[in-house]
Amino acid sequence: MSKVFTLDEVAQHNSREDCWLIIFGKVYDATKFLEEHPGGDEIILKSTGKDATAEFDDVGHSHEAWHILGSLYVGDVDKSNIKTEYAPTKLQLDPNRNKQDKTKAFIIKFFQFLVPFIILNVAFAFYSKS
Repeated sequence: MSKVFTLDEVAQHNSREDCWLIIFGKVYDATKFLEEHPGGDEIILKSTGKDATAEFDDVGHSHEAWHILGSLYVGDVDKSNIKTEYAPTKLQLDPNRNKQDKTKAFIIKFFQFLVPFIILNVAFAFYSKS
């Protein structure tokens, strides 16, 4: 059974030496991960002791990042004290998001290659006939 923390308890862990975050209603101790974070420690430190769900979700983290996040888990947040507009359950986790993002990126890159290729072929064909 996981430990449940109040917002006040999480808020007390708000320094470089003791850095906790709330993401999707779960509490994570990111203290040991600060130096390893690819985006730098300042990004995490801005949200320490608070709900960082929106900031985390906006970035679109990889599967590896989700795995690392799981290793930092310390418990759940007591949702009874959370105002509705700040509730971490408001955002929904989509486990297929990374696959969808990769598919979109592939399609965009494909068309970035294909469109100029078609234009060049049409121009070449037109130039060859004249």
